[in-house]
Amino acid sequence: MPLALIPSPSEGVWHLGFIPIRAYALCFILGIVVGVWLSERRWRARGGEKGTINDIAVPAVIFGLIGGRLYHVIIDWQTYFGPRAIKEPYRALFIWEGGLGIWGAVALGGVGVWLACRRRGLSLSAVADTVAPGIAFGQAIARWGNWFNQELYGSPTTLPWGLEIDQAHGGQSDVLYHPTFLYESLWDVALGFGLILAGRRFTLRHGRLFALYVAGYTLGGSGSRGCGSTRLAGWTTR
Repeated sequence: MPLALIPSPSEGVWHLGFIPIRAYALCFILGIVVGVWLSERRWRARGGEKGTINDIAVPAVIFGLIGGRLYHVIIDWQTYFGPRAIKEPYRALFIWEGGLGIWGAVALGGVGVWLACRRRGLSLSAVADTVAPGIAFGQAIARWGNWFNQELYGSPTTLPWGLEIDQAHGGQSDVLYHPTFLYESLWDVALGFGLILAGRRFTLRHGRLFALYVAGYTLGGSGSRGCGSTRLAGWTTR
């Protein structure tokens, strides 16, 4: 066992009386808050009206959650339905157990943004370019929810930053795994800064900056998953 490694949390749920406080949800909420805050600042710096992004974020998050969960359940339907299901069908609604598909969240969340932009008479492409870096940073933070859930890890490794996984979560004793969640989180941070710099250096409008985000995230996700099979992905990247 190497001297340096990444330990997994002993627990991901704390109780405030009878109310469960889940680290996965906290990371997700923090990611949303940071993403909306940054997007609001960028919108106002571009001359936009104060509070616009905050208002748009409400339907975007609601639609995004629905889309992300639907995508995950459709892709991993055998987990909840069929003769080999390992979970009861009703647990497909238990979003706190992990399981959000990024592309479903982006697609249906985009519908929520489009509806809000149409109601307010705003340019959808302008809003998309504004929020692109915020989405990347928000994803970087949300990824740490996978750490608390001991999911989104790759194949065994002997690298110093190997990740410990309990046997209850599919790990083996004295075996470390690629911390896929960390790779993707670091990539998302780099992508967020890259988008900001690209937006300042080049004239990327009419949805081009958002398209760069999509391309960058796809590239980074493919690279991090090249470290081995991703397991128990709480935020599905397929």
